[in-house]
Amino acid sequence: MAKEIERKFLVTDDSYQSLATCSHHILQGYVSRRPEGTVRVRIRDDKAFLTIKGLTKGISRDEWEYEIPVSDAYDMLQRVCEGNIVEKVRCLVPYDGLVWEVDRFIRPRPFVIAEVELPDLSTRPSLPPFVGKDVSGDPAYYNSNL
Repeated sequence: MAKEIERKFLVTDDSYQSLATCSHHILQGYVSRRPEGTVRVRIRDDKAFLTIKGLTKGISRDEWEYEIPVSDAYDMLQRVCEGNIVEKVRCLVPYDGLVWEVDRFIRPRPFVIAEVELPDLSTRPSLPPFVGKDVSGDPAYYNSNL
Protein backbone atom coordinates (compact mmCIF):
# COMPACT_ATOMS: atom_id res chain seq x y z
CA MET A 1 0.00 0.00 0.00
CA ALA A 2 1.13 3.49 -0.81
CA LYS A 3 0.12 6.77 0.76
CA GLU A 4 -0.98 9.52 -1.63
CA ILE A 5 -0.33 13.04 -0.35
CA GLU A 6 -1.56 15.53 -2.91
CA ARG A 7 -2.50 19.18 -3.31
CA LYS A 8 -4.70 20.50 -6.11
CA PHE A 9 -4.90 23.97 -7.61
CA LEU A 10 -6.92 25.69 -10.27
CA VAL A 11 -4.86 26.68 -13.31
CA THR A 12 -4.84 30.37 -14.27
CA ASP A 13 -3.20 30.24 -17.72
CA ASP A 14 -1.65 27.91 -20.28
CA SER A 15 2.00 28.72 -19.52
CA TYR A 16 2.36 25.15 -18.17
CA GLN A 17 2.35 23.89 -21.77
CA SER A 18 5.79 25.33 -22.54
CA LEU A 19 7.18 23.80 -19.32
CA ALA A 20 5.74 20.31 -19.85
CA THR A 21 8.19 17.47 -20.53
CA CYS A 22 5.54 15.02 -21.78
CA SER A 23 1.81 14.40 -21.94
CA HIS A 24 -0.53 11.42 -21.67
CA HIS A 25 -4.05 10.73 -22.91
CA ILE A 26 -6.22 9.29 -20.11
CA LEU A 27 -9.65 7.65 -20.03
CA GLN A 28 -11.01 6.67 -16.64
CA GLY A 29 -14.18 5.52 -14.97
CA TYR A 30 -15.29 4.48 -11.51
CA VAL A 31 -16.54 1.07 -10.40
CA SER A 32 -17.26 2.54 -6.95
CA ARG A 33 -17.49 6.13 -5.71
CA ARG A 34 -18.19 5.63 -2.01
CA PRO A 35 -16.83 8.30 0.35
CA GLU A 36 -14.94 5.55 2.23
CA GLY A 37 -13.06 4.65 -0.93
CA THR A 38 -13.12 4.67 -4.71
CA VAL A 39 -12.27 2.03 -7.29
CA ARG A 40 -11.04 3.49 -10.57
CA VAL A 41 -10.26 1.98 -13.97
CA ARG A 42 -7.78 4.05 -16.01
CA ILE A 43 -6.30 3.71 -19.47
CA ARG A 44 -3.20 5.89 -19.88
CA ASP A 45 -1.89 5.81 -23.43
CA ASP A 46 -1.28 2.08 -24.00
CA LYS A 47 -1.42 0.82 -20.37
CA ALA A 48 -4.31 0.23 -17.99
CA PHE A 49 -4.64 0.25 -14.21
CA LEU A 50 -7.11 -0.59 -11.49
CA THR A 51 -6.71 1.78 -8.55
CA ILE A 52 -8.31 1.64 -5.11
CA LYS A 53 -8.16 4.82 -3.03
CA GLY A 54 -9.12 5.01 0.62
CA LEU A 55 -10.93 7.73 2.52
CA THR A 56 -9.36 11.16 2.06
CA LYS A 57 -8.07 12.67 5.31
CA GLY A 58 -6.97 16.24 4.65
CA ILE A 59 -4.64 15.89 1.66
CA SER A 60 -3.72 12.24 2.28
CA ARG A 61 -5.22 8.82 1.56
CA ASP A 62 -4.23 5.20 1.08
CA GLU A 63 -3.78 4.01 -2.49
CA TRP A 64 -3.32 0.63 -4.19
CA GLU A 65 -2.69 0.40 -7.95
CA TYR A 66 -2.41 -2.65 -10.23
CA GLU A 67 -1.68 -2.88 -13.94
CA ILE A 68 -4.39 -4.76 -15.85
CA PRO A 69 -4.88 -5.71 -19.53
CA VAL A 70 -6.03 -2.78 -21.67
CA SER A 71 -8.83 -4.89 -23.19
CA ASP A 72 -10.18 -5.60 -19.68
CA ALA A 73 -10.08 -1.90 -18.86
CA TYR A 74 -12.11 -1.02 -21.97
CA ASP A 75 -14.66 -3.70 -21.02
CA MET A 76 -14.92 -2.31 -17.47
CA LEU A 77 -15.34 1.26 -18.75
CA GLN A 78 -18.23 0.13 -20.97
CA ARG A 79 -19.90 -2.42 -18.69
CA VAL A 80 -19.37 -1.74 -15.00
CA CYS A 81 -18.31 1.88 -14.47
CA GLU A 82 -20.94 4.18 -13.04
CA GLY A 83 -21.44 7.82 -13.98
CA ASN A 84 -19.39 9.77 -16.48
CA ILE A 85 -16.26 8.52 -18.20
CA VAL A 86 -13.51 11.08 -17.68
CA GLU A 87 -11.23 11.97 -20.58
CA LYS A 88 -8.24 14.23 -20.08
CA VAL A 89 -4.75 15.07 -21.26
CA ARG A 90 -2.15 15.12 -18.49
CA CYS A 91 1.00 17.22 -18.87
CA LEU A 92 3.96 16.56 -16.57
CA VAL A 93 5.67 19.76 -15.48
CA PRO A 94 8.85 19.67 -13.36
CA TYR A 95 9.05 22.66 -11.04
CA ASP A 96 11.42 23.28 -8.14
CA GLY A 97 12.18 19.61 -7.46
CA LEU A 98 8.62 18.26 -7.80
CA VAL A 99 6.61 17.07 -10.81
CA TRP A 100 3.26 18.79 -11.28
CA GLU A 101 0.49 16.98 -13.16
CA VAL A 102 -1.65 19.42 -15.11
CA ASP A 103 -4.89 17.84 -16.29
CA ARG A 104 -6.84 19.39 -19.16
CA PHE A 105 -10.25 17.75 -18.96
CA ILE A 106 -12.06 17.08 -22.21
CA ARG A 107 -15.13 15.35 -20.81
CA PRO A 108 -17.46 15.36 -19.01
CA ARG A 109 -16.73 19.12 -18.87
CA PRO A 110 -13.70 21.14 -19.92
CA PHE A 111 -11.48 22.68 -17.25
CA VAL A 112 -7.82 22.56 -16.13
CA ILE A 113 -6.41 21.62 -12.73
CA ALA A 114 -2.86 21.10 -11.41
CA GLU A 115 -1.90 18.48 -8.84
CA VAL A 116 1.35 17.84 -7.05
CA GLU A 117 2.17 14.72 -5.04
CA LEU A 118 4.21 15.47 -1.95
CA PRO A 119 6.78 13.28 -0.18
CA ASP A 120 5.24 14.03 3.24
CA LEU A 121 2.57 16.14 4.93
CA SER A 122 5.03 18.84 6.00
CA THR A 123 6.22 19.63 2.44
CA ARG A 124 5.22 23.11 1.26
CA PRO A 125 5.78 23.20 -2.50
CA SER A 126 6.89 26.27 -4.40
CA LEU A 127 3.99 27.27 -6.61
CA PRO A 128 4.54 27.55 -10.34
CA PRO A 129 3.25 30.70 -12.06
CA PHE A 130 0.29 28.93 -13.68
CA VAL A 131 -1.46 27.87 -10.45
CA GLY A 132 -4.16 29.81 -8.66
CA LYS A 133 -6.61 28.90 -5.92
CA ASP A 134 -5.83 25.86 -3.74
CA VAL A 135 -8.77 23.42 -4.02
CA SER A 136 -7.17 20.55 -2.09
CA GLY A 137 -9.83 18.65 -0.21
CA ASP A 138 -12.70 20.26 -2.13
CA PRO A 139 -14.90 17.33 -3.29
CA ALA A 140 -16.09 19.37 -6.28
CA TYR A 141 -12.65 18.78 -7.84
CA TYR A 142 -12.35 15.05 -7.14
CA ASN A 143 -12.25 13.17 -10.45
CA SER A 144 -14.73 10.70 -8.97
CA ASN A 145 -17.32 13.48 -8.59
CA LEU A 146 -17.19 14.75 -12.18
